[in-house]
Amino acid sequence: MWIREAQPTEAEARAVTDLVLRSKAHWGYDAAFLARCRQELTVTAADVRPRRIVVAEDDGGGLLAVASLEGEPPHGALGLLFVAPEEIGRGLGRTLYAHVLEDARALGFTALTIDADPHAVGFYRALGARPLPDAGGALPRLAVDLAPRPAWARAWADGRRAVHLGNVAEFQAQFAGAGRRPRPAAPPARFPAADHYACLAAFASPHPVALALPARVPAGWIDLVARQLRWARVEVYDRLDEAALLAQGGFGERWRDRPFVAWGHTDVAARLAGLRLPADALRHESKAESHALFRRLAPDHPGIRVPDRWPAATRRAAARLIAARARSGARTVVKTAHGAGGSGTRIATGRVRALSLPPGPLLVEEYVTGDGTHPTYDGLVDARGTVHDVGVASMDMGGPDGTAYRGATVGPGAVPDRIARPALRFGRAVGRALAADGYRGWFDVDFVTGDDGLLAPVETNLRLTGPSVAFMIKLRLDETRGGDHLVRCVDRVDLGARLPDGELMAFLTGLTERCAGVDAVLIPTIPSAAYDPVPYVGVAVAARTLPRLDAAASLTQTSCAALSGVFTRA
Repeated sequence: MWIREAQPTEAEARAVTDLVLRSKAHWGYDAAFLARCRQELTVTAADVRPRRIVVAEDDGGGLLAVASLEGEPPHGALGLLFVAPEEIGRGLGRTLYAHVLEDARALGFTALTIDADPHAVGFYRALGARPLPDAGGALPRLAVDLAPRPAWARAWADGRRAVHLGNVAEFQAQFAGAGRRPRPAAPPARFPAADHYACLAAFASPHPVALALPARVPAGWIDLVARQLRWARVEVYDRLDEAALLAQGGFGERWRDRPFVAWGHTDVAARLAGLRLPADALRHESKAESHALFRRLAPDHPGIRVPDRWPAATRRAAARLIAARARSGARTVVKTAHGAGGSGTRIATGRVRALSLPPGPLLVEEYVTGDGTHPTYDGLVDARGTVHDVGVASMDMGGPDGTAYRGATVGPGAVPDRIARPALRFGRAVGRALAADGYRGWFDVDFVTGDDGLLAPVETNLRLTGPSVAFMIKLRLDETRGGDHLVRCVDRVDLGARLPDGELMAFLTGLTERCAGVDAVLIPTIPSAAYDPVPYVGVAVAARTLPRLDAAASLTQTSCAALSGVFTRA
């Protein structure tokens, strides 16, 4: 559905009033009662603007629901919330309710009251409203407390619904071959893995208005996500990379009044967003540059220890360094200058063949022995250069040598305070240095926790990240469902069988319902790889307690794996 401001002409034509009265009649009230309510429930043209009336409509312009946000901050009221009888039970009321609360927060309201129809009290209580003592009114009264959005959420995209660009491949292509012998320029190759990963850009802010994604996504995917996160209608432009965006010149014009959020800064994204950065603002995306920055900042942070690192101009030089360290029993980490999600990183425990390493230049780094905890700090630098803490997540690392990013968990207890506190302080210091360089946007700092309890910073990423998705989803769920959610993002859950779009959506819809049965929320985040030769999906699971989160994650993993048996039995 689309949600928009009501028009005075709709009130004059009684379209809004008729919907309200039909919705009221759904609860079995007789004609005499409805006649007594008619004046109170009549919406006039003069009411539309002062009462902030909004309507939900279908693609054909038919009215589906109506709501109003009344009064002046900080205390107001949800005056109307009525859904057409034939649409009740489809989640429209929940989505419209979430929309009104979102607007209320943006306008500075801290609390709303609701004079609820007795039949709707359970609906509002399920959404977090609390009953107020009986004050002698004709209707039960409830209250909704609106915690202010955190500063980072107000700063990000100005707190508005934004257009999201999944330009993962284009961002990474800027650094391909950095530091190596110059080669003739060529268009960046398309890598399916990067384009699948770009689906995460759907979650680049808590509530998008439109998405431009390079991969083809299944019909119905965004509608399923919208039901889980109570989004209003989101327009999806798939198979649309940056080159196609430029060729489709009307795209920027179509959304000129909306903020643009790109996965990472590129020339095209800068043109669409109207935000150009200085030439060297992205230099700390380089692991060598970030290491130098860590060295400079660490003396002021006693909880931080920066691993030793040695540059190697060639892979032969790197192999010699690794061999020398191996003779003393030391393990070594070898890194390329750039690489996302652990790509270009490996751990060497002994002598290695030079040709088995990536082309130079390379970075040879001390291996930090730790307890397997991998915290990451996420923050953002706003347009004025102010650094905002987003939070600290716990990363899940895997692969043959434990260097590949697989997902992250955020929420209460995900990262112990003894780790979160130094990560926040150091991450904030890194953000201030990035801001001084002219960088504006999202960034993170990844750490390894050593046996000594100290945090070893290993890289920065000047772009959106996998953990950023978890933070965005958590914010949306906390605001629309109440509570303090734990959110776990898993970027790859292998499927036991390749699924065409129709079968995939049927499977995912059923899985979301099964997760709801354990009081958890499942959100499909990467839906485009389910028919790959090795099929998989990305998901986020959320719950208010760790046991429920673990139950939903286990249910998801086993259900996806069990698909192999479906086709074997058939």
